[in-house]
Amino acid sequence: MSSLVAYEDSDSEEDRSGQASPARQAAATSGVGLPLPSGLPAGGDAGSVRGKPSSASGSSSTLHLAPDLQYRWREGERRGSRETLTLNPPKRFPTDPWTRQASSYAYPESSRETEQGHAVKGENTSLNTQKRPAQQPQIVPGRVKPYVPKRMRLRQLDICDAEHASDSELQPDSQHNSGLLSQVSQSVKPYLDSKYSCTEVPQRLLFKLLEHQGPVNQIQWCPVPQSSHLLLSASMDRTVKVWDAVDSGRCWKTYSSHSGAVRDACWSSCGRNILSGSFDTTAHLTDVETGQRLAELRNEFRVCCLALQPRDPHVFLCGGFSSEVKAWDCRSCQVIRSYKAGIQQTLDIVFLPEGKEFITSTDSVSRDSADRTLIAWDFQTTAKVSNQIYQERYTCPSLALHPKESVFVAQTNGNYMALFSAQRPYRINKKKRYEGHKVEGYAVGCEFSPDGSLLATGSSNGVVHFYNYLTSRVVRTLPAHQQACVCVTFHPVLPAITATCDWSGEINTWH
Repeated sequence: MSSLVAYEDSDSEEDRSGQASPARQAAATSGVGLPLPSGLPAGGDAGSVRGKPSSASGSSSTLHLAPDLQYRWREGERRGSRETLTLNPPKRFPTDPWTRQASSYAYPESSRETEQGHAVKGENTSLNTQKRPAQQPQIVPGRVKPYVPKRMRLRQLDICDAEHASDSELQPDSQHNSGLLSQVSQSVKPYLDSKYSCTEVPQRLLFKLLEHQGPVNQIQWCPVPQSSHLLLSASMDRTVKVWDAVDSGRCWKTYSSHSGAVRDACWSSCGRNILSGSFDTTAHLTDVETGQRLAELRNEFRVCCLALQPRDPHVFLCGGFSSEVKAWDCRSCQVIRSYKAGIQQTLDIVFLPEGKEFITSTDSVSRDSADRTLIAWDFQTTAKVSNQIYQERYTCPSLALHPKESVFVAQTNGNYMALFSAQRPYRINKKKRYEGHKVEGYAVGCEFSPDGSLLATGSSNGVVHFYNYLTSRVVRTLPAHQQACVCVTFHPVLPAITATCDWSGEINTWH
């Protein structure tokens, strides 16, 4: 018969008096015994869980938790997930292990001592610390340099180069080059709010501009009223200049992008760009402020004349020493249309009202030149609308459109200007003929005044003739130059200002 042996355990038995033992009371105050979760070693090594450590010699699988953690543990048991109970770690211990204070918190990076005061093997202490991996440098979003495509970088470099261009490409003739288009002339400002009045015939010289080194082929006022004091000039000395021809007579800027004589130039409708054509077979679109070349359009012939499309400011016609007239698009730098005719050279181009049709003048002269002297074209279809416009055997070096009526004039080498209808069938007006000046083979230009009352033309002897449009009679003659006067232009805002240029390179403004 086996005997029952009883072991005295003051921690597990109550006193005979019915009171719990001191060990049981201590366990009750600190927590109740719960099953040890999986993954935790016996003996109370709960990692990051706060509890009462068991004795070193005991092998109990019971973990004593504080009352505030019992509910959390039981809630995890009920939901079927055993989450590790973590607490906010306290401040780090001092580096000296002998000055550390006992703590009920235990975390992996600090040494945990047992009740006997021995450090647990395998855990980090200040004397046995593991090297932490070096922290990677953090990237601050505000300091990250964005990626810039190569094409954009090259464009930015081109802009910087254009702003600091050499004197051969952009020669500033004044210290006040910034804000060229933002300045408003004091002479023009009083006329901006009023309508254009009757044109007055100029009588005296205002400024004489003498900086060109070769014949001046074309001059034109800026079409924008606020910047209409600026005058554009194109010369055989390979340069294009912009002048303040109303207030100071100063040359503001010089553009030398062409390698050949500049035959024609004109402002864009916005006044910010300049379109120029040269004998170097190119047409350039240049920014007025910076002098940057926005587009370079190469042809197979020498460029003699240009004409902007009234409806589309990005499209223009280009003609010259060729039987072909090309329509270019400045945005794509591509030829969008081509107009072919059996001619030798295109002398001038003018768009008719609404921009649907245009007229070209050629230098083709024969016994019967009625089919090639003046040709009307359809802009969209590139078809010839009419070639039976002018019946005489004279070439027409320049054309001009009336600003208000549907008519145009052609300057002829017969020393007169002929008037034509701008509507089909483009018949000549035989009752009106503006004559009295001499052309003699020069490319003498002509132009109507902004109100359409006067018609002005130069001459080979340097005299400017002003005609009354309705009566075709000479109103006044102005001895403007010593050599052939090849261009005359009226100011678009001021009714009494006119500019002229001659074959010697001289430009005069008249009041």
